Amino acid sequence: MTTTAPSPAPTLRLRDRVLRAAEAITTPLLPDDYLDLIAPLRPGADLRGRIESVQPETADAATLVIRPGADWAGHVPGQYVRIGVDVDGVRRWRAYSLTHGPRADGRITVTVKAVPDGIVSNYLVHRVRVGTMVHLEQAAGEFVLPAAPAKLLMVTAGSGVTPVIGMLRNLFPSTDDGVLLPARSAGYDIVVVHVAPSEPQSIFLDDLRALERAGAIELVPRYDDVHGVLDVDDLRSLVSDLDERTTLACGPGGLLDAMATHHEERGLPLLVELFRLTPTATGEGGTVTFGLTGTTVDADGSTPILEAGEEVGVLMPSGCRMGICFGCVLPLREGSVRDLRTGEVTTASEGDGVKVQTCISAAAGPCHLDI
Repeated sequence: MTTTAPSPAPTLRLRDRVLRAAEAITTPLLPDDYLDLIAPLRPGADLRGRIESVQPETADAATLVIRPGADWAGHVPGQYVRIGVDVDGVRRWRAYSLTHGPRADGRITVTVKAVPDGIVSNYLVHRVRVGTMVHLEQAAGEFVLPAAPAKLLMVTAGSGVTPVIGMLRNLFPSTDDGVLLPARSAGYDIVVVHVAPSEPQSIFLDDLRALERAGAIELVPRYDDVHGVLDVDDLRSLVSDLDERTTLACGPGGLLDAMATHHEERGLPLLVELFRLTPTATGEGGTVTFGLTGTTVDADGSTPILEAGEEVGVLMPSGCRMGICFGCVLPLREGSVRDLRTGEVTTASEGDGVKVQTCISAAAGPCHLDI
């Protein structure tokens, strides 16, 4: 017996014809390119966000309020988002902690501190305009509150306060009437040791003080110009019940390295989120080739390959700067890289595919990576 396959439904044939006609009319662009102009935040589009306000926090820091696209999946307080920004014709990606829990209006916020020579951070703090579209990835990161209420110590330095303020704002929301202490915050006993160069440079200091006045936290501010640089051995005198607390720490690499050593020696639990590597060893640098994209960049011996790639618009896998180790690992196909922590050089022959962490590795001569 012979059977005949059913003909495509008329509505499908009509839709295909309409799509082909639209593509022919819009060539060399696609219909989606025009939709991006009209409805860039629509479902199914590449994930983007529109900057709705820029709120100064200090002379060199600002909070961006962003309306994310319809496909934004939400976040857990303490997580971060990677943001792609077009600066001077190059798309550059950076990771920033979300500084609110989920908001009723669906907006997300990040607070950016402008760093010396930071192309993206200075652009976002000083130059970006309301209405600017940015590219987004979904939220990620494991620097979040423990599942159950606990006695916590939060140690923050500089912009390291940003993920912590997101956690605290979710636990203790602020309204026109002040800070609330809802049922979900019951059982949390939180001390915050917040370090800043000076009081005027202390991001979110007003928020932290309001939380302390409401009885939500105990605040221990430390200013370098008053107290000197924090010695982690002083934590025991600053926090009398240190041994009873789980510590969450976020800040520069030097502080977190000292915290890790201090807590490991005492057997104390510690969760960290790292913003930036502080190199202790440098090499001669070299040309880095990102093979799958065909992009090359001349990198010096103190710049991590992760940052060198982002500077020329390569979408680098990461997460390592947020305390999620090995998120940035890539195969080194040829050439040499230097470990910025130890100075050790790793070399690969053609096709070897030795895996290296791009957040802690810099070029030590010409090198070729797969991405």
